[in-house]
Amino acid sequence: MPTKNSIPRHAPLALAAVLSVVALTACSADAGAQSQGDAASGDYDGEELNLLLNASHEGAGEWLAEEYEAETGVQINVTTVPYDEIASQLTLDQQSGANTYDVSAPWYVSLGDLAADGSIAPLTDYVESTPEIDVEDFIPSIWEPYALVDEEIYGLPFDGDIHALFYNEEILERNGFQEPPATWDEYAEQVSTITENEGGDGVYGAAVFGEQSPMILGASFANRLAGFGGDFLDGEGRPVINSQEAVQSLEALEDVWEDALPTPAETDFGAGNSAWFAGNVGFIENWTDLGVRSQDPESGSEVADGWGVTYLPRAEEGERPRASLVAGFSWVVAGNTDKSDLAQQFITWAASAEVNAELLTALPPTGIDPNRVTSLEDETYSEDFPQLQEVNESTLDGALAWPTGENATEAAQVLTDEIAAHLSEQRDSAQETLDTVQSEWERLLVD
Repeated sequence: MPTKNSIPRHAPLALAAVLSVVALTACSADAGAQSQGDAASGDYDGEELNLLLNASHEGAGEWLAEEYEAETGVQINVTTVPYDEIASQLTLDQQSGANTYDVSAPWYVSLGDLAADGSIAPLTDYVESTPEIDVEDFIPSIWEPYALVDEEIYGLPFDGDIHALFYNEEILERNGFQEPPATWDEYAEQVSTITENEGGDGVYGAAVFGEQSPMILGASFANRLAGFGGDFLDGEGRPVINSQEAVQSLEALEDVWEDALPTPAETDFGAGNSAWFAGNVGFIENWTDLGVRSQDPESGSEVADGWGVTYLPRAEEGERPRASLVAGFSWVVAGNTDKSDLAQQFITWAASAEVNAELLTALPPTGIDPNRVTSLEDETYSEDFPQLQEVNESTLDGALAWPTGENATEAAQVLTDEIAAHLSEQRDSAQETLDTVQSEWERLLVD
């Protein structure tokens, strides 16, 4: 896999064409027929939509607002909150009667709870009557967890969000490694060696996301669960979180805990990225858009042209790479909005292949990863970031998704809390820790 990157070119926008392609019929019973083409022709000129996004999507929100207003005359007002607060903020807004927001993009795991409390509107009839949405073009393993709650459509995929393994080529070379690790055992060995050799100089083997949040520490565990071939649920939807593969995953995380950037329990998205951009860590498991940011001349990155990226390690060398859908966000329409038609039209445009492709390589970077097959295969993305494209192809089949549905958010937090307790030596063995999680998950997720 190539290890060098060219600075991305920002392809010319073609959003007028996008809006033309997604001309559609909104099937809201109380509003009657209304085409998306009307938005492009100015029927909504002067209207406003209020969006609630997580803070890491601030750049994407600004891009979307500017382009949509330029094409339609609709003003997009973006509010951002921390990534672990977006679902609770949307629920509070809708349940309190404030009804400030029309559109949001929460973590896909929270769709079940948001649907159960009426904070988001079902979209099945709309999507099924709007072939221009082109459901078949969404990356197969992403569509179901990002869109469905009990066979009902509630979201359209927005940010694909998998982790890949990024590595600093110079640090690996200094420590005698010619290739990045293919297995989790090799990963632990390389991390340990780098920290032993260079920790005294402030350079560590890896930045390990360990902050006690499902999208941070939970993601680090999920990466290993994918690599060991495990699952959160079995084929019948029952928890298998205390399986042998899950135990191996927790033990593999524990193997690198002491050799990681101090202190892993406090390493969140910002701290990990800062260490990476400064050239102070050999590895980081991160969202694939990190590659775009690493090459951005305005980012202050010290690793431009000196980094590589590969698949997450596996249990054994030669096994098929498997993606982990560690975060991932879906466009939703707020349950109590009085602008359902316009909100539906906006998310159709925002989830389109053309817009997703533009967001992948836009500068300043937007933090967005592929959600569609056609944007994954986009020519500009392929030319500028072929290794990111290759890694993202691992999402096409068999990616590991978190449980969704009612109580899934609480279940994710239970797992994260128990993992954190184990890693801080408040629990006994990995097996006993995950047996506790299994019991709680059976209570939360099994009818």
